Amino acid sequence: MMYIGIAVIAVVVIASFVYSYQRSKKIKENGVEADAIVSRVKEIEKEDSDGHQSTDYEYFVRYQNQAGETVEAKLGNPPRFLAEGTQLRIKYLPEKPKYALMVK
Repeated sequence: MMYIGIAVIAVVVIASFVYSYQRSKKIKENGVEADAIVSRVKEIEKEDSDGHQSTDYEYFVRYQNQAGETVEAKLGNPPRFLAEGTQLRIKYLPEKPKYALMVK
């Protein structure tokens, strides 16, 4: 029974990785560029199985899409320690505007 649980977890992790990779590749190849600003930073407290605490961060940007609408999106490949208000250039897919990648 334990092996089935481990196999299910492995499949979920692999599927998540493949989805994330394909989404990032599609944005890099077909995304629309826009100027953006870091709109908020979300702290996520984590605890591993040994009880060690760590903090991770999710970054969100606000930008105007091609239709002139303001959109807030999760930033997919941020460098560490971006501050709110930081201006940067992003790429996003018009059909999925809630996720963006930083242009390097």
